[in-house]
Amino acid sequence: MTTLDPLFLSHGSPMLALDAGDAGRFWARLGAALPRPKAVLAVSAHWMTQAPAVSAASKPETIYDFYGFPDPLYRVKYPTPGAPDLARRVAALLEGAGIPHAVDPARGLDHGAWVPLKSLWPAGIPAASLSVQPRLDAAFHCRVGRALAPLREEGVLVLGTGGAVHNLREMNRDEDEGTPAWAHDFDEWLAATLASGNEHELLDWSRRAPDPRRAHPSPEHLYPLFVAYGAAGPGARGTRLYEGFTLGSMSMAAYRFSA
Repeated sequence: MTTLDPLFLSHGSPMLALDAGDAGRFWARLGAALPRPKAVLAVSAHWMTQAPAVSAASKPETIYDFYGFPDPLYRVKYPTPGAPDLARRVAALLEGAGIPHAVDPARGLDHGAWVPLKSLWPAGIPAASLSVQPRLDAAFHCRVGRALAPLREEGVLVLGTGGAVHNLREMNRDEDEGTPAWAHDFDEWLAATLASGNEHELLDWSRRAPDPRRAHPSPEHLYPLFVAYGAAGPGARGTRLYEGFTLGSMSMAAYRFSA
């Protein structure tokens, strides 16, 4: 079976489900180029719990976890199959690593998962979700990813979905003003650190990266990246597959991780 390198996608606005833009078109090309996974484990910034939780719904609902958007967006569906067998496998791997966890039998796919998945595989693909823990740190999320590393050899794509730079308070709808230096500098630091394979530097991002609290006032949009990184195994490096910004300061960077 083909080994599937874990990925991280900055998922951006849910409006990409209606107007794909450059990032959405990249996702479509990426989905066409990738070996088709048996299933996807989407590690979403929009599902936050105290301990890791994995969804085991057989028919996950499309969750509209946003407000104030045009009505057509709330009519978009992604009726993809669930992956309860994958959920049980994830739970077993976390159990084996001594990581407390839960299985949610009903959780659907939030927009952090279904918006990019809809561009990657429009016809649907079996999918389960994994939550992040905003009160814990990058090292913990890397440990979760390491526990899930066997999935790469089992036809499962570990897909982190969040944002490489994510500060909603500093969005700017006037794209002509360009990307502010603080957002650009963090984005480039992240790309360089992932490419170098310097795990100590990466996991200490909140002290070593430029303007970390401005780039991420809260960490949940970065934590899926550490799970995907960890799932690639020890010695992993990240290759940036896509770069660009939207709404001024929101990075749409995408990465592939391999050891």
